[in-house]
Amino acid sequence: MSLRVKEHVILGEDRADEMVEITVDGQKMKAKKGEMILAALLANGIIINRYTVKRKEPRGLFCGIGQCTDCAMVVDGKPNVRTCITPVKEGMVIETQHGTGKRGDKE
Repeated sequence: MSLRVKEHVILGEDRADEMVEITVDGQKMKAKKGEMILAALLANGIIINRYTVKRKEPRGLFCGIGQCTDCAMVVDGKPNVRTCITPVKEGMVIETQHGTGKRGDKE
């Protein structure tokens, strides 16, 4: 299931064609160079970015403009990266964030 927007009423047709490889939770996948991490994840059918600290509830796309933290993930070892405003880069390693994203939060 791909949630990629191929034609937008204001932005027009998506013509980006250069791809990069990223790794998400150990799985390699392709992303369009320069697109936001969240867009690449949605295009690959990934809708959960993190789990909350107290209730361990799933979170994903909410505001899409970097104002909330629902899309926060661990990117290249750094927790709490807002994926809706962070562009992908070749070789980027992205992990679903559990709690605060620090080691030991999965338990």
